[in-house]
Amino acid sequence: MTKKELFKEIHDIGVLPVVKIDDENNAIPLAKALNKGGISYIEITFRTDAAEGAIRKIANECPEIVVGAGTVINPSLAEKAVRAGASFIVSAGLNVETVKWCISNGIPVVPGIATPSEIELGLSLGLDVLKFFPAETLGGVSMLKALSGPFPKVKFIATGGIDMTNIQSYAKAPNVLAIGGSWMVKAELINGEKWEEIATLAAEARERFQGLEFAHVGINTPNESAALEVASALKNFSMKDKNGNSSIFMNTEIEVVKKIYKGGNGHLAFRCFDVERTLRYLSEKGFQVDDETFSYDARGTIKSCYLRQEIGGFAIHLIKTM
Repeated sequence: MTKKELFKEIHDIGVLPVVKIDDENNAIPLAKALNKGGISYIEITFRTDAAEGAIRKIANECPEIVVGAGTVINPSLAEKAVRAGASFIVSAGLNVETVKWCISNGIPVVPGIATPSEIELGLSLGLDVLKFFPAETLGGVSMLKALSGPFPKVKFIATGGIDMTNIQSYAKAPNVLAIGGSWMVKAELINGEKWEEIATLAAEARERFQGLEFAHVGINTPNESAALEVASALKNFSMKDKNGNSSIFMNTEIEVVKKIYKGGNGHLAFRCFDVERTLRYLSEKGFQVDDETFSYDARGTIKSCYLRQEIGGFAIHLIKTM
């Protein structure tokens, strides 16, 4: 897997569990639990003696999981992790020699940064994905927003102080590639072999990271005249109309379409933080995108699309949260 492919996959999953493991024998059931919850990436930190063995076990026995090594503080530790089977390297800080070793050996590396100067150093080394750590202590989403101005092409894996209470604020940030977290893989859960609980927490994290919420219902009509008739009837229910070129919005909840478009009856629109990421999430549940329906903003980011499947005669329309 190339660096570009790896970071694309990490983006699409969105959540990178950061694991401190005490017993390498727990590595396989942990990896399987996370995969059951929809997370196929894991960072095993070199904070215990079990880290190397855990990485080796997952790399050898769980091909469905991509395992990386965290808390890698020097080149020799990076080499040790890669020999064990780590596909990527993460560190709390930016050690130039470690970064150079990884680059020279073709290993994706995500060093930690806390200041603009460290970001510039990372850029000078050819990196455009960095770890923002410790995220909450450094100012969280407000700091990330400030950094997006001078560093528009840099993406961050935000880690440190993130859990289910604030995960969505990071998911909304356009310069956040993914978040790293340990709340779904706490030591007491792993040591207590709470595999089902870990799987549930992983699934909840993936779902919450999407930011899915109902936006509006679309009603198909054959032409503008029919659409105006429907809109007129809805005004009797204290709804205000906004007439556009292709449809009439009644408040924000109902869109009366001036033609027969997607869906037997119309469409159900759902907002999400990142359409591309949510398409990956929904594909795991059997949904497929209609490739001919993508629309993009000025930066080339997907604004909206339709899925191929209908629910109750309604097409499904995804819209990026503004």
